[in-house]
Amino acid sequence: MVQTYPVSKAIATFADLEQRFQLFPTKNDSFFREWEQDLPDLTDRECEALDQIKSRFERHRKQGNLAEGVINQLLISPLLTLAGLYDEPFYVTTEKSLEIEIEDRDEILRGRIDTLVIARQLWVLVVESKSTMSFSVALPQAMTYMMANPNPQRPVYGLVTNGDEFMFIKILTQGIPQYDFSNIFSLLLPRRNQLHDILKILKQIAKMMTIDEN
Repeated sequence: MVQTYPVSKAIATFADLEQRFQLFPTKNDSFFREWEQDLPDLTDRECEALDQIKSRFERHRKQGNLAEGVINQLLISPLLTLAGLYDEPFYVTTEKSLEIEIEDRDEILRGRIDTLVIARQLWVLVVESKSTMSFSVALPQAMTYMMANPNPQRPVYGLVTNGDEFMFIKILTQGIPQYDFSNIFSLLLPRRNQLHDILKILKQIAKMMTIDEN
């Protein structure tokens, strides 16, 4: 008998992820170079916008913990706008529900993705913003959603943030499923605005997906 579980309950650790999907970290140092090599330059206007976004976020954060929806409004939406991920050929959906069937365990996992960016039928970016959840829990859950990628021959990218910190994910499900992470980018660093680095990576991913679609 097939059992149905919410992703939030079934996937709480990397061990849960590995057991259900046989997904393991890659041993290939070149697997995820997109986040650190040949990144695009930013315009002066983009840099000014990012500094304003960070300043606005810091002003709100000083008042206490921010809800997930506020993080989306203050950070995620402006970043997707600047990266061109609201424009052709991309489409954005939020709170998208999905089911992942794991046949050898007679399980169905159900959950909702915070933000999903799509280029036609290609899943480009899963964005999870968890204001009260640690990365050690948020990452396996975001990666579970990414395993539902309908185009296994192509990589799928993810971005997880709690508002203060950001991390990119790359998963390739074709053959032996494998993944890798970027460094963690933090908005807590004084005198530095790592939103600049984050936007460069988003623009890089958007560019690669556009070329791939054409």
